[in-house]
Amino acid sequence: MEDSGGASKGTRILVIDDDRDVAKLLTLILKPHGFIVYHSSDGREGLKSAYEIHPNLIILDVMMPEIDGWDVCSRLRELTEVPILMLTARSTEADMLRGFLLGADDYLKKPFSKAELEARIRALLRRKKNSNSRSELNHYKDQFLHIDLERQMVEFVGESLDLSAIEYDLLACLVRNMGRTVSHDQLLREVGCFGSGHLSTPLSLYIHYLRKKLENSKCDHAYIRTRWGRGYCFIPIYEH
Repeated sequence: MEDSGGASKGTRILVIDDDRDVAKLLTLILKPHGFIVYHSSDGREGLKSAYEIHPNLIILDVMMPEIDGWDVCSRLRELTEVPILMLTARSTEADMLRGFLLGADDYLKKPFSKAELEARIRALLRRKKNSNSRSELNHYKDQFLHIDLERQMVEFVGESLDLSAIEYDLLACLVRNMGRTVSHDQLLREVGCFGSGHLSTPLSLYIHYLRKKLENSKCDHAYIRTRWGRGYCFIPIYEH
């Protein structure tokens, strides 16, 4: 696989497969290109690893004990938009359609060729990179709330909203990921002062402050929703 300018270096790939021989083979193929390869041997462990590692791509088997790949794929799509490549011996058209309907990005049959695996991984990572560069949101507007992140301006019910720097950074992160759940860890990374140890106030309290400032008798919409155990999500008013 070509590594133009070291693009693969440091890219995290999570392999969720109960077949350790397949996991070892994938590691042998991917590591020389600079990928960091993690392996989970069942679906439950894979979900936990995905939450902790934040991989750039997931290679997912279907037939696994406890939680199968279909269920893992569905649950992953509730957490992240990371590219998912399903790698499985289940190769009927119905299986492929099921995988795509559950949110898989690509489907590769076992046994697979090294060249095809590399090409599909390269295409998925390139597609994700291009999608990220196109889709970053800098504006939001409805009949109550107007956010312009380029000008760092927030207006609510016709008035400029007085936000602290931390509250603004949290809101900006949530708006840029509108409709997607943002994990606690990602929010902490986005608001750098949390990681510096200078603040003792927990993240949940700042989210509470932000919510209170986005409340008004004219607007009964809750913009910031808690996804218990996963993080927070900004819900635009047209989805209310």
